Amino acid sequence: MASTRRPTYRGGTNASGPNASGPGSRPPSGGAGTDVISASKSAGDTAGGYAPKPQTPQNSRNPQNPQSPQSPQGMPGIGAGKVLSFPEPKGKRRKRILLSTIGIIAVLIAGIVAAAIYSPVLALRTVTVEGTRLLGADQVQTALAPLQGKPLPQISEDDVVALLKPLVQIKDVSVKALPPSTLQVHVTERIPVALVKQGDTFQLVDVDGVQLSTTKDPTSVSLPVIDGGSGTLPKDLFQAITAVLGALPADVLARLSNASAPSADAVELRLVDGQTIVWGNAGEKELKARVLAALLKVPADPANPVKVYDVSVPRHPVTR
Repeated sequence: MASTRRPTYRGGTNASGPNASGPGSRPPSGGAGTDVISASKSAGDTAGGYAPKPQTPQNSRNPQNPQSPQSPQGMPGIGAGKVLSFPEPKGKRRKRILLSTIGIIAVLIAGIVAAAIYSPVLALRTVTVEGTRLLGADQVQTALAPLQGKPLPQISEDDVVALLKPLVQIKDVSVKALPPSTLQVHVTERIPVALVKQGDTFQLVDVDGVQLSTTKDPTSVSLPVIDGGSGTLPKDLFQAITAVLGALPADVLARLSNASAPSADAVELRLVDGQTIVWGNAGEKELKARVLAALLKVPADPANPVKVYDVSVPRHPVTR
């Protein structure tokens, strides 16, 4: 709103009236007859401590709104206690949404995994066994009885191996879980290669000399007999004999009657029909086994029956 105040005019040197030469009059600044517009303030205004503040961007006021500061460019300023809000950058917003989504998915997956691991729905109830010949399936199932009721995801192959360790007939084992409640166990048994005679009993052993079972009737098992005599067969002789027997094909092994070794370099085998096999040491046992198998397939000559197969030098075998 425009001001209604009017400036005060004072006359010049030619002005008349009582205030023509009174206090506060100024000498003429121009020629005669000129009028001067002047403004004055009393000394009390400054003496009272009031002084106008310089107009700065902080204390200038918008004439349209005396309560709000005025920026130097004439635009409305920021009021006390007010903060401008800027929109969130798109890249930052996408990153925040992505991290939140990943967190939610991770929590869901953790919940599903925990439910699967501890859920009674997946508790073990049935054990199936494959690959047994020396053992019965019920023996394996009995050994694994402590696992009954345990959730399948919590059963490891190491747990099964530890429980089956007392069953020496088992050489290796593999495990497969069949949800919701079945554990499939496939065992690989040790292969017996001989019967070791110990007094009146015969021990069924594998190539490593592990005793798998015992029997009093050697004819019940089609394996050669290693006669240990009245004492224990020396370890080096036993290992030499079992190494040879372990290299023989199953059909040849079934035709053997017994095996002996006066020394580790003089292994001899005897067939059920009385023929002797001079094997020698345990070297080149695979080649010797192939040569012996080929010799045994040669048709017999009734006029010159073979009594000895000598494969101690496998590249130059001898029959006599």
